[in-house]
Amino acid sequence: MEAAIDRIMMTYDLLLNRTAAASAEAREKVTRYVTTLFEAGETDVHRLTVCGLTYLRQLDGSIDPVKEGYTGL
Repeated sequence: MEAAIDRIMMTYDLLLNRTAAASAEAREKVTRYVTTLFEAGETDVHRLTVCGLTYLRQLDGSIDPVKEGYTGL
């Protein structure tokens, strides 16, 4: 599980330029999320990594095309 969290944070830090405090907050959130998945039975590190990255991107709005400025025009 720690390997997945480290991989998530390494990748997420490459995607966004954030402060150390924001990075620590993201790590706390994703740790809770990945722990929940792990306790529910998901043990595949690759799957945990993808789910964790998706979770963080949903939190910061980078998956939402409207928040990214796409209007469809």
